[in-house]
Amino acid sequence: MLSGLEKQPFDPNLLVGYDKADDAGVYLLRDDLALVQTLDFFTPIVDDPFDYGRIAALNSINDVWAMGGKPITAMAITCFPKKGLDFAILGEIMKGGLSVLTENKVALVGGHSVDNEQIMFGYSVTGVIDPNKVATNAGARPRDVLILTKPIGTGIISTGIKLAKASPEVVAESIATMLLPGKYAAEAITQFGVKGATDVTGFALLGHAWEMACASNVTIEIEAARVPLISGALDLATAGLLTSGDKTNREYVGEQIGVSSGVDPNLMKLFYDPQTAGGLLLAISEDKADDLLTELQRNYPRAKIIGRVTERGEKAIIVN
Repeated sequence: MLSGLEKQPFDPNLLVGYDKADDAGVYLLRDDLALVQTLDFFTPIVDDPFDYGRIAALNSINDVWAMGGKPITAMAITCFPKKGLDFAILGEIMKGGLSVLTENKVALVGGHSVDNEQIMFGYSVTGVIDPNKVATNAGARPRDVLILTKPIGTGIISTGIKLAKASPEVVAESIATMLLPGKYAAEAITQFGVKGATDVTGFALLGHAWEMACASNVTIEIEAARVPLISGALDLATAGLLTSGDKTNREYVGEQIGVSSGVDPNLMKLFYDPQTAGGLLLAISEDKADDLLTELQRNYPRAKIIGRVTERGEKAIIVN
């Protein structure tokens, strides 16, 4: 929506704005310090309100980590009906979120609530970063290797939960995946000097890869068979348990994608599947890729190299 606004006056301190569709904004305070700011909230995707609060908190904080930043404060934002639901549910949601904030040393400083029939919850998060060490979706370069830190499939599984089609084992793995924080990846971004990064969330793997390709003026090639999947997600996709995001994400990427004839169409559904608290997609030079992957796998055991970056061609994304 912001892209439809008139261009705002130039501000030399605005290092990362909304023009590149990046994960968070970055604003310079002094030569060695910048603010990182983001906001995200969404409807429930799991049954347990405490888990919902925890996932919502990590989903918001991850945007700061995706830039290589350190989150420091958060403000809660929620929509909740005044009538018809026990306020104890909202209390559990808030408790879940606070547990994650506390664990990650993020101070809750306030918030805002709105009377609304549809429950929504999330946070505005502020972090800090060295302005010389910011990772952005415009930082991918030809000959870089692409690493995805976490498996995908949470959107389709959330549909399976709503329709009682997802097994307890599949649900448990999906929740565990969402609750794996991005802070270790943020530490690796700094350690290895990663300049190209984005988190894989609502616009799905292909939507966020497309944003990175456009912002970096490159083509991103993804090897379909190498992309890690949450167990059971492909079966649910094959059964047609998709979210509305499948259609909108296909429209978002549009014609700027080429797909090899041998790629399973059901696998493509997962590549268009909106994720919650998803993993980070990192672009790193080939000579550093194996060492970065080894470091990431200490905390993200299913992290994988899933593709590469090439000079910009006819398409922004190629799936082989």
